Amino acid sequence: ETFLVAWRILDRYDRKLPFGPWVRGIAAKLVLNHRRKLGRSRVHYCDEELLSRVDEGLRQFQELQGDTFDEKLDALRDCLARLNGAQREAIRLHYEHGLHCKEIARRLGIGFEAVKKHLQRGRSQLHRCLQVKLAQEGVA
Repeated sequence: ETFLVAWRILDRYDRKLPFGPWVRGIAAKLVLNHRRKLGRSRVHYCDEELLSRVDEGLRQFQELQGDTFDEKLDALRDCLARLNGAQREAIRLHYEHGLHCKEIARRLGIGFEAVKKHLQRGRSQLHRCLQVKLAQEGVA
């Protein structure tokens, strides 16, 4: 989800600055927003194992050979192109245009729950695709 938000607000990114900290800032804001939505009584804090896995993933992400902003953007574009039409369109409307599920459902002529499922499956597929691409770049 972080990369999709980054894609939507790409015009705010200063390419003179490192990409990693900018993306991590977006991720941090998403986590804080998620915590706020859950409310204090329902917040479940991460255990140390999960936090260390996240740190390791970020470390690997930063150490990739030829790790430029444009290469990451190309990887995201390629992964987006691999989504089926409904998933790609739901993600485009949500992240590029900032529409909520109800509005996406109205525009696409499908149910609210179908939109949520398209977003869920699309994000999951993007995550898997980007993991594979980043792993391949790390080996190269």
